[in-house]
Amino acid sequence: MKNLSILGSTGSIGQSTLDVVARFPDRFKIRALAARRSVERLAEQCRRYRPEAAAVIDAEAADALQRLLGPNSGVEILYGDEGYRSAATLASIDTVVGAMMGAAGLKPTLAAIEAEKDIALANKETLVVAGAIVMQAAARKGVRIAPVDSEHSAIFQCLSGQRRQDLSRILLTASGGPFLRTPASEFAEITAEKALKHPNWQMGSKISVDSATLMNKGLEVIEACHLFDVSSEKIEVVIHPQSIVHSMVSFVDGSVIAQLGMPDMKGAIAYALSYPERLDIGLSAPDFFELGTLGFERPDIERFPCLELAFAAVRRGGTMPAVLNAANEIAVEAFLAGRAGFTEIPVVVEKVMDRVPHTENPELDALLEADAEAREEARCLVK
Repeated sequence: MKNLSILGSTGSIGQSTLDVVARFPDRFKIRALAARRSVERLAEQCRRYRPEAAAVIDAEAADALQRLLGPNSGVEILYGDEGYRSAATLASIDTVVGAMMGAAGLKPTLAAIEAEKDIALANKETLVVAGAIVMQAAARKGVRIAPVDSEHSAIFQCLSGQRRQDLSRILLTASGGPFLRTPASEFAEITAEKALKHPNWQMGSKISVDSATLMNKGLEVIEACHLFDVSSEKIEVVIHPQSIVHSMVSFVDGSVIAQLGMPDMKGAIAYALSYPERLDIGLSAPDFFELGTLGFERPDIERFPCLELAFAAVRRGGTMPAVLNAANEIAVEAFLAGRAGFTEIPVVVEKVMDRVPHTENPELDALLEADAEAREEARCLVK
């Protein structure tokens, strides 16, 4: 029996993780759940999975959750940074599923690592903001970090059993998002409603917008650098509209290994939770006769400058990836709220990257300070 804490249980990844858990009640037990303010959904999850603890963002949300669950639920209600830390470090937990949105997942993930909990990581911003610190802590504590992103899960699977010195390149696939064929002249008219309609994947609002701008792929590049200890020069983004090839790895002899599957996050989630086993989660293999052909093309950096901004950030290193991520979170938030246009997202990010002072080899406090400064700068730009 593997005992789990799910940080971000009410989001798309968290809900998919609970779907996997529900299929295998003899293999997984939910010990803690955490969300921000989706207290009604969190209450439903608590009633079904009966965790020891549930954490939310603040006292107001905690009071609302307590009212929904009643006084005799048996669930300890936690809140704030300390609540999230507790939900990630309960003594009964074996593995923490990091699925909180944005940089908010960093502190509880680090706390879980320090408590020697294995990590199933879906929150890419944790490694974008503080990848070196997180990976060093995991190595020091002997903690396994299993990727939940479909692309990084694919790379992990492709590298399994291979000699790392034989690696030539990582080929990180991207669907291209809903505006792959949209002329740049029409980008100014893109609304949040249009951006949220991803052609292949069911995702939350923030990651859907990131996929539309290709920033999500840029963040995945940074994440891959840390997960697989490679430089960005060894990573190439390949547009693959069908989302069947989840990523590929090429080797020094010219061989390429690819991992394929239907576009459903439950496959990567189940593999991260059960590694090295594979679970029958009811997904079918692609029907290649029905698919016919699979397409691949280069990303258009002029139409999607966020991808190049992410490459620039990881090449610069230090605090720059944290600044990139923070500025993007604020810009996307403004776009979703109707306070910024689609084309303003990369403009805000680039301006913030230019304005916030850069620090080489930062400690965690410096990274958090850069994150906060970048957010404030971005907020001023989108007002």
